[in-house]
Order: sequence, then structure tokens, then C-alpha cells
Amino acid sequence: MAPSRENSVKKSEAENSKTSSKNLINTKTELILQSRRHANDVFDVLEHLQSEKEKEVIFAINACQKIFCALLERGDLYVGQLPSEEEVVEGDRDADEKYHIFIRHRYNNCVELLLDNIGHEAFQVKEAALLALMKFAAAEGQHPLQKLELSNHYNFPLELILAVVRCLLSETEDMALLISRFQEFLEMDDVRYYVMSSIRDTVTRVMDRNKRAVMPVFQNNVFTLLTNITIPSQSAEINNFLIKQEGKYEDWKAAKLKEQKRAFEQTWLIFLKYKLPGNMYKKVLVILHDSILPHMNDPTLMIDFLSAAYSVGGAVSLLALNGLFVLIHEHNLDYPDFYKKLYNLLDPSVFHVKYRARFFHLANIFLSSSHLPVYLVAAFVKRLSRLALTAPPTGLLIVLPFIYNLIRRHPSCRVLIHRPSAADELCNDPYVMDEEDPAKCHALESSVWELKTLQSHYHPDVAKAAKAINQPLPVMEVDISELLELTTFELMERDLKSQSHSVPLEFDPASGLLKSAKEVLGVHFSLE
Repeated sequence: MAPSRENSVKKSEAENSKTSSKNLINTKTELILQSRRHANDVFDVLEHLQSEKEKEVIFAINACQKIFCALLERGDLYVGQLPSEEEVVEGDRDADEKYHIFIRHRYNNCVELLLDNIGHEAFQVKEAALLALMKFAAAEGQHPLQKLELSNHYNFPLELILAVVRCLLSETEDMALLISRFQEFLEMDDVRYYVMSSIRDTVTRVMDRNKRAVMPVFQNNVFTLLTNITIPSQSAEINNFLIKQEGKYEDWKAAKLKEQKRAFEQTWLIFLKYKLPGNMYKKVLVILHDSILPHMNDPTLMIDFLSAAYSVGGAVSLLALNGLFVLIHEHNLDYPDFYKKLYNLLDPSVFHVKYRARFFHLANIFLSSSHLPVYLVAAFVKRLSRLALTAPPTGLLIVLPFIYNLIRRHPSCRVLIHRPSAADELCNDPYVMDEEDPAKCHALESSVWELKTLQSHYHPDVAKAAKAINQPLPVMEVDISELLELTTFELMERDLKSQSHSVPLEFDPASGLLKSAKEVLGVHFSLE
């Protein structure tokens, strides 16, 4: 029983300590707000911000928020270029001015400690510090600490927002959870605009300082913060501000959709101009076509990034197709050797990658024009036919209709199906699979004998699809959209449901798996 009693005593002492700390902080807070005579008590409250106890730090954060928001509203903080405390001691200033300067210095100390607490190990402390800093930003906006002049920033606390963004974009810690908490502030148009400006400043400073080396943690934080930014689609939607500007919106950049888009565009371009971690290229390319390009003033500025990604190969190149498709079809981009690179993306892995459906959907669009050269379409038909020999059934049920559609669109390619002189020629296939240039692969001199081979495929659906070339192809194309997402599980489920009756496995039904020992011995003796 002794240990239990000892534990209960310790628990009671901890609770009493927590209560006393909270009461002490609350008492100091009330005294500070009641009279200037207790201004020095602010040091005691600030000291609790550095406590090792999580709850105590949170009490102190809430107290500091209450104190300084109230003092800002009263106008108790010094406004203008802040003199050092040494200058105040040596100088000849009245008591009122000294008080304002003192409180302004303590406010700066508080902001620094809150910024440090954004890196605290406990999320509750991080969150409380972040929310307090954003309260300060709102209060500074309404009661500026600098003398206002005509400028593009008006009275927005840019320096404070920049400091918050630098903490969110940590170089050593994943801040994804705290950034998701920060998202509610990114919905405010002025905060969003100046956060983007702060991201540009931070990315340039950090990446150049590290000689442009890949920084996975930092760059992942930047990507997370950027993906939480959504630009309004219409100017009328820009009406949510952290700080009210009293009728100055017509000249304020943060209130203009065009300027918001320009800031968004510049921020992404600066982020993407540095080398990214390998897995991040895929993350960017997945969202590029629908979350980034539509919100840019000039989407064609992404051509360098997309060209580099398209040349990487593999899944990265497949994903780059989406962005290139938007630029080519919607912005009339002229991309040299596009079809040559698309042709070289066709390799055995294309049937197994996660983005297979997206690739064949886009390839179908790119090859839909009836003005493509016959040799080019024939090269795609032949390469897909050759790859089909080793493709899984789910891939074959996509690629076979795909090939038939290409032949339907380009009747000149029907020679690949029926070549009358083939019986008198050698059996060597003139098609060169390893040739990167579709104009030099000799596809038109070959035939799709691979499809004839697939007519003996083990899967009945594949064999049936391959036999379609035995008859004249219908004029209507096959809609492959329903086949793009077909999985092996769905294919097996479909096969099982189609078996309405039992399938005979052998001619004579078996009476048992094993014969008895007596029967085995009888056979043995009869042989002797």
C-alpha cells in the first residue's frame, strides 16, 4: 500500500503545483493590466514561457496573448523605430515614453519566445504559440507599430508573418501537422498573399545558403505549405481579410486576383527551380494540372520544369504528360519531339505502374488526331503489340482495344493485319524494337503477328479480344475508359460470376485420392 499512497501524494503535489502556477500567472496578468506600477511583473510571465512543464507554458502563452493584445489596443506600445534600452537609460525621455519603449521591448521578447515554442516537442504548445502569434498579427494590423506611409504593404505586419513562416518551414522537423492547423489563416486573402511572399524569401535564403543541395525535410515542409494554398477563381471571392484596410482595397495588391495569381506563380517557380528530392517530383506532377496550372497567370512558364520531368523517364515522365497535355491543348505549346518521347515511354513497366490508367487515357487523346503520319501510328501499334506479349491480362484488355482504335483511325495501318505477300517472304520481323526514333523502326514493313499469338492466350477474355482481327474491324471505336481502371481482382470476380455451372475437370470421376494398402499390395503381387 505504501507505493500507492506515495504515488497519490506525488500526483496531488503535481496538481497543486500546476494550480499554483496557473493562479500565479493569472494574478500577474491582472496586475499588469490594472496598473503600470506592475509592469515589471511581465518578466515573471515571460519566464514561464521557458518552463519545462507543458501546461505551464500553455498558461503563459495564453496570459501573454491577453496582456499584449490588450496593451496593443490601448496604444501602450511604442510606435516607430524602436530605440535600444541602453539609449533609453542614458537619454532624457519622460516616464510615459520610457514605459511605452519598455513594453515594446517586452513584446518583442514575447514574440521571440513564442517563435521558439513553435519548435517545442509538444504539439499543444506549438499550436498555442502559433495561434497567439496570429492574434498578435491581427492586433498589429489594427494598431501598427510602425508609422504608416504610402506603400504596397499598407499596415500589414509582414515581418511577423515572415518570422512565423520561417518557423513553419523548419529544416530539421516535419511540420505537416502544424501547417494543417495554419490552413485556416491561409483562407484569408491578405495572409495568403504575404505568406507566399515569405515563402519565396525563405526558400531563396535557405537553398542558396546550402548551395542548392537537396534538403528533404525543408522542401517537404515548403511543399506541404504550398499545397494548402488555394487561389480564388473570381475577384468577387476576395473578401476575407485578417486586417481591415478601411476602403483602400482598390490599390492593395493583396486584394487583386491578378496579383494573387502572380504571387502564386512566382512562389511555385522559385520552389521548382531548385533540385527536389526524388519522390517529390511525383507529388508535384500529380497535382500540377489541376491545382497549380489553372491558378497561374502564364502556365507556359512551367515548360522548363515539365520538360525536365518528361526526360527523367519512368513514372515521372508518365505524370509529366498531364501538365504537357494542358499546355499543348489549352495554351498551344509547340513541344519538339513530343511523340518521339511518348513512343519511348512505352516499355514493359507501363502495364504495372500506379498511373497506368492516366497514361493510356492521355496517350489515347494524343493519338486521336487523324492528321498524324502513318509511320508514326504504325510504330505505336507495333510497339504496343510487342509489349503485349508479356503484359498481364488486365493490361491486355486495355491495350488490344487501344490498338484496334488506332488502326480504325488510320486505315493505312490495316496493312499490318493483312499483308498478302507475307507468305512468300522470310519470317524475320523487320521491326526494330530498340530503335528510339519511330521513323526508323520499320514498323510499316512488319505485321501484328503478336496479336495472332495472343489468340492462344491462357485467359479466355484476352484470347477473345485478340481474335477481333480475324474479322473486319467495325467502324465504331471501342470506349476504353471503362477498361482503364480494371484490376486483377475485378477480373477474377467477373470470371467467377460467369461460371454458372460446374466445370468438368476430368473424364472419369475419381473415387478417392489414395488407394488402400490392400489394393496396393494386390497390384504388386499380381505383377509378380
